[in-house]
Amino acid sequence: MSLQEKVMAEMKAAMKAKDSSKLEALRAVKSAILLANTDSSSKDGLSEEEEMKLLQKLVKQRKESATIYREQGREDLAEPEEKQAEVIESFLPEQMSEAEIEAKVDEVIAKTGASGMQDMGKVMGAVTGELSGRADGKTISSIVKRKLS
Repeated sequence: MSLQEKVMAEMKAAMKAKDSSKLEALRAVKSAILLANTDSSSKDGLSEEEEMKLLQKLVKQRKESATIYREQGREDLAEPEEKQAEVIESFLPEQMSEAEIEAKVDEVIAKTGASGMQDMGKVMGAVTGELSGRADGKTISSIVKRKLS
């Protein structure tokens, strides 16, 4: 079952349950998928990796918006953004723990022979490629910085 089919099934369930916040998040996902499909040159649609990147982007946008709203004291706007992020995250694979990410970073540092901050790009590229969809880029970045400095 493709991501688009899963989203449509969830949308039907949300409509029946009259869950407006979940429905809003699902409509955003559907819209992003349709836009990406029209932008992509392949006739098959999006690959699974592209779908995961799209979902991660949507979650990141929602979390950043919620953070900004909180800084401005707008709880009424932050909560719906966080709820939408949770709904979208349900379509992503299980996220790795910080300890698992740290172990992977150590492994890549040993493999690449990275010794300092000048090698951060090399390490980040390798780790992000291996953990795409399963770990947040910001978390990976902070762990890599801590390990290399």
